[in-house]
Amino acid sequence: MSRTTILLPKDQKIFSMKELKDMGLSQYKVSKLIENGRLKKMNKSFYENCDYIGDDCDFYYVKAYAQNGVVCLLSAAAYYQLTTFIPDAIDVAIPRKSKVSTIPKWPHINVHYYSDEKYSLGVINIKKGRNEFQIYDKEKVVVDIIHHKELVGIEETKEILLNYLQEKNRDLNKLLKYAKLMKCEKIIHGYLEVLI
Repeated sequence: MSRTTILLPKDQKIFSMKELKDMGLSQYKVSKLIENGRLKKMNKSFYENCDYIGDDCDFYYVKAYAQNGVVCLLSAAAYYQLTTFIPDAIDVAIPRKSKVSTIPKWPHINVHYYSDEKYSLGVINIKKGRNEFQIYDKEKVVVDIIHHKELVGIEETKEILLNYLQEKNRDLNKLLKYAKLMKCEKIIHGYLEVLI
């Protein structure tokens, strides 16, 4: 098949092998696309579109390396503009019993293993055209940050909480509900009493 007859959507960054097969591409055609520099093999199941045109977002890579991965902690806080800190890796939460395929040299991914209850709480799906990723909602991010303040850093934790409290669309009821479910209600109450 010639180069011109295989049309890949230019607005999709990452393809799974299943998606490529659903487009009618055989393993042979996929190999040809790799050979022609139009696809780049990431691992056994995922490919990067070298013809991609659109906004670049490192979070699009998460599903290729951690299929159930949810963007969390500092990466999620940066996405919501709750911090001026720029993480040097993508923080990704996965269920404790999950396995991760080979971690790439780039983008660097920090994997955090969460209990099933903690993992499933507050997950939202962000879809931008044909691209998507999972991330925790703002309230879950704030509770996670406070819960992991030793890992995140005290200054970063304080900045994120202060910025969240200044948000017009904050939801303190949801924040406290998550805090209760994650058994850190007292800590969050303590912070709120000082800051509000």
